Amino acid sequence: MPGTVLRLDAIDAGYGALGVLHEIDLSVGEGEVVALIGANGAGKSTLLSVASGLIRPRAGRVWLRGSDVTGWPAERLVRRGLAHVPERRRLFATMTVLENLLLGAHARFGHEPRAAIDIDVERAFTMFPHLARRARQLAGSLSGGEQQMLAIARGLMSRPAILLLDEPSLGLAPLVAREIFKVVGALPEQGCAVLIVEQNVRAALAVASRGYVIELGRISKHTSAAALIDDPEVHQAYMGVRREARLAVGAGRAHL
Repeated sequence: MPGTVLRLDAIDAGYGALGVLHEIDLSVGEGEVVALIGANGAGKSTLLSVASGLIRPRAGRVWLRGSDVTGWPAERLVRRGLAHVPERRRLFATMTVLENLLLGAHARFGHEPRAAIDIDVERAFTMFPHLARRARQLAGSLSGGEQQMLAIARGLMSRPAILLLDEPSLGLAPLVAREIFKVVGALPEQGCAVLIVEQNVRAALAVASRGYVIELGRISKHTSAAALIDDPEVHQAYMGVRREARLAVGAGRAHL
């Protein structure tokens, strides 16, 4: 059985007097992609922010690679093996693609040979060939899809044990989104587990091994990705149509 990379135990968190997360239990193991599903405002981004040290929980513990890291600042968690790619990318727009990648490796400078970092730059360019052709281009001038590729590649430059992804396909064309999900699905083979929050529930579950459903700040379901794909309640709430209705429509079209 794979070891646990990230674990949240009985997490409560919020903003000021507003409670957002309540008694959250969640884990991600080595070699896993885990999907976190929920409606807007359910607490998904807050959960990622707690895991990455941007928000301190009011109660509960955060464990990373076997260590209690509750309350650790984000930069210390990066050194411990966690990278967070937030929604809307948040790149350094006036810096080049290459400069953004090197900033992603800032915690490694002084601790590793520069050659090792350069190897990972080339790895990023192999993973996302679009970026290789734009290495000297300003990040702010890239297309939305290229910016998302750069945000993911920058996160991977820290050599994380786990990558937290917040809405990586938001606003992207379907072809670009498919390319990104293909990369995400392959990350565990490269030693990087993934916790993904994604509006395209079907695509996220297609690359995940397990999934959690969060409703009003509480985990309401936790099972295999395959079981969630076949769950009528998940279809109705997050895939836009009842499974039975889809089947009926498909049967009707067969007679046209």
